[in-house]
Amino acid sequence: MGIMAVLMLPLLLLGISGLLFIYQEVSRLWSKSAVQNKVVVITDAISGLGKECARVFHTGGARLVLCGKNWEKLESLYDALISVADPSKQTFTPKLVLLDLSDISCVQDVAKEVLDCYGCVDILINNSSVKVKGPAHAISLELDKKIMDANYFGPITLTKVLLPNMISRRTGQIVLVNNIQGKFGLPFRTAFFFRKLAYGVHPGEAAEEVMRTVQRKKQEVLMANPIPKAALFIRTFFPEFFFAVVACGVKEKLDVLGEG
Repeated sequence: MGIMAVLMLPLLLLGISGLLFIYQEVSRLWSKSAVQNKVVVITDAISGLGKECARVFHTGGARLVLCGKNWEKLESLYDALISVADPSKQTFTPKLVLLDLSDISCVQDVAKEVLDCYGCVDILINNSSVKVKGPAHAISLELDKKIMDANYFGPITLTKVLLPNMISRRTGQIVLVNNIQGKFGLPFRTAFFFRKLAYGVHPGEAAEEVMRTVQRKKQEVLMANPIPKAALFIRTFFPEFFFAVVACGVKEKLDVLGEG
């Protein structure tokens, strides 16, 4: 009996691996079919993750509205998507919208332009961001305001313009791309910011996860290496220990800067 169990173990593992592979492939195909004909708006589509999201959703048959603050880069992304489109699959020509979320005075008007592209929005992916690194006293209030405009007030303004359309149609999803550092009080990150890449995760993998999140309607997804995940666990359940370690790191860095 023992010998049979040993011989059966590799077959069992192989069978489980095969089932997992089939499940992943079915989930991937299902997630893409879930966005077929959906109107998907992606902010900062010219960033690394923005481009990958555009590629994934375009391949899935979504009607894309690509937003960015550089028209030449938007056109370059447009050409890239059109050039790799599979003629055997139904895809739609992306629409381009020039949008700078840090310019609050123009966001409402541009948001209406976004809505006019197809008359509705099914999925809004808030991916735009501005990042800054430095001690609190070295960052000007003007820069703080610009960061808050781009990372908070801009996306909020855009969302509020598009939200009534979703409510009236009783359908719609809003995806917020954030960074795990937003869950920490880390030093030299005094102004809250987003980064478009999950730690140790390729933009393509992150884009596929965004697609699965939309399809499964998940509330929150965390993509990170074990160390950031462990740090989040410690921050949640052992905050005093976490901040003591962070404080030690800050002291060492300040000592090095002082010596320099």
